[in-house]
Amino acid sequence: MNLRHPIANAHNHGAAGDGVGHWWAQRFSAILLAFLSIWLVYALASVVGADHSTASAWLARPFNAAMAILFVVTSLYHGKLGLQVVIEDYVKGRFLEVSLQIAVKILAIVGGLLAVLAILKVALGV
Repeated sequence: MNLRHPIANAHNHGAAGDGVGHWWAQRFSAILLAFLSIWLVYALASVVGADHSTASAWLARPFNAAMAILFVVTSLYHGKLGLQVVIEDYVKGRFLEVSLQIAVKILAIVGGLLAVLAILKVALGV
């Protein structure tokens, strides 16, 4: 016979408690991406048909380079958040779930670093 209250039995067995922060991060990054996408459409329209040197000069402007970096980093972060939820909800097996979570984080970080370095290389003319 268990004399413990059902709430005591359920303690530390429920949600992780970080769902609200994740939800807000996903919404904030989505709103930021909406504004950055408007900039991206304008930016790509302004360099359509341009040669390589003109496009490189365009990206060399500090504002454009900063916006491109912000777009890439925000996109990868938003994608990581979304994949995290999909993996948590649909992947069965703790080992596979943790492995995929780690892989997604590593790919987002490596992809972000490579993209930022590529943008900086073009922007700085290195």
